[in-house]
Amino acid sequence: MSAEVVSIEHVDFSVAAYREEGRWIVVSLPARAVVTADGFVAALRQLPGEGGVFGFVCVADEFFLLAHTVRDGVRIMISDAIALLDWSLAREAAEVIGLEWDEADLEEFEAAGDVSLCTDFGLDGAELVMICQDEELYPDEQVRAIAKRLGFARELTAALRS
Repeated sequence: MSAEVVSIEHVDFSVAAYREEGRWIVVSLPARAVVTADGFVAALRQLPGEGGVFGFVCVADEFFLLAHTVRDGVRIMISDAIALLDWSLAREAAEVIGLEWDEADLEEFEAAGDVSLCTDFGLDGAELVMICQDEELYPDEQVRAIAKRLGFARELTAALRS
């Protein structure tokens, strides 16, 4: 089964968030840089950040990727496991982190990958999963909820306006 290749038209928005001198900085990432998982990770690695850099890519109102670059690699979560069936970017992200998945086991509105990647910043895996399972929220609203919990909602709003 082939997945749809993510193009810049599919990217709703992409941002990076990192801490510098104790405060959050949020910047937009160019859509062309985030249409592949390798491109997304490379874009995040170009930024500084005490404790790594978080990145979000929202795709076609369907799902988002959340990545956190850490010294020894990258941690990634896919907001909706069904995206693994439909989108190249989700499949590539799964490959980057070595995520094993079986089409028969995938559940809609169930996060896949490393759901504990925000734990060190005050958002535990169970709460992150709850946000992703909220069928009332679109992916961009889920990202806003995560940003609010991590403490950079205002900075996210400003970055999305620019």
